[in-house]
Amino acid sequence: MWRLGFLFHEMAFGLLSVFLPLYVIAIGGSLVDIGIMSAAALFLAIPSSFFWGYVCDKTGRYKRYILISFLASTVLLYLFTLTTSVGLLIILYAVMSILHVAHEPPKNVLIAELYSREEWEKTFALYEGFTEVGILIGLLLGFLMSTYGLGPTLVLLLCSGLNLVALVMSLILVTDPLLIFERSLVSIEKTVNFAYKGVVIASKILDGLSVNERLKRENLGAFFTGLVLFSLASSILFTPLPIFFSKELALPASLVFAIYVLNSGGGVVGYFLASGRSSQTEKSHISRIVIFRSMLTLLLMAVTQTPVYGVVLAAVILILMGFAYALFLVFTLSLSMELIPAGKAGLFNVLVSIGGACGSFIGPFLAQTLGFIYIFLTAGIVFFLAYMAFKIFK
Repeated sequence: MWRLGFLFHEMAFGLLSVFLPLYVIAIGGSLVDIGIMSAAALFLAIPSSFFWGYVCDKTGRYKRYILISFLASTVLLYLFTLTTSVGLLIILYAVMSILHVAHEPPKNVLIAELYSREEWEKTFALYEGFTEVGILIGLLLGFLMSTYGLGPTLVLLLCSGLNLVALVMSLILVTDPLLIFERSLVSIEKTVNFAYKGVVIASKILDGLSVNERLKRENLGAFFTGLVLFSLASSILFTPLPIFFSKELALPASLVFAIYVLNSGGGVVGYFLASGRSSQTEKSHISRIVIFRSMLTLLLMAVTQTPVYGVVLAAVILILMGFAYALFLVFTLSLSMELIPAGKAGLFNVLVSIGGACGSFIGPFLAQTLGFIYIFLTAGIVFFLAYMAFKIFK
């Protein structure tokens, strides 16, 4: 039940994810303005994620930071309705990003501490699937509002109101865990298992037996690099993508929302599928998921060459991308809570924000200066580099 507030929060940001780029263009902004807005927000989110992750673990209080996030989103989205200045919108969006990320590290820690390690994959998947339904509902609301021609002020007021509902729900339903020890137990277990494996190998060597096992710790640098590269590629691709559908394929806003509804639907299926998978398979599947996403991105280049079937092809690709992303996020989130020590819970969001911040400027810049086909090519290559990093980690 504690997740219910997050459902309404994601409804708002699902709607906002497609509406905001289209709105910036509608009030006279450019692709570069969208890139600057996204990049500024994500760069500011980097130190913020570190801060919120550190302070929630330091204080042992998580609910208060979730409430701060939802309250700030409510107020700032209301302020969006008071201006049509692109510059002021960029500033408000950047400020909102600093406070918005306050709920991310506490949410991850709550899942890690309220459930045992064996349940992390299932619980993360169920949480992400549940909130993806919120994103899906938000996109459907955007589709309906654009179909009926409702104005941007009403859309922004709805986003603000949904965050207000999220705030009230979380105030009632979220509680801090009484004991915080699950991540520490997992860390101790990993250390003991590593030491035990070393003793077994040493014993075999001393007894003159052949040894095929290797004593090897996870390559954290490769894992972190893979996260940054995957986020970079995703941001290069998805930041200007609504404009690609709107301008290059000449789709009305309602159809742009409809395509993203399909993308979100693929994510919902992926999350609930991931909830039934074994935690022992996550490392082997991450690299496969990333190379699959790379191939899908490169396949988007065909959309520009086949305008008759382009919309259908794009819709199928986005469904598969949503499905693949869901599996990727569940597996990497679970691994990150195992690999990242207490007190640094915000590191996962920091790494994702680094890639996202760079990509959110690079994507629109490439689109405006060279064309969308270079976005698909660049993002596909970066996804492949992420695949190589995760292969090294494995």
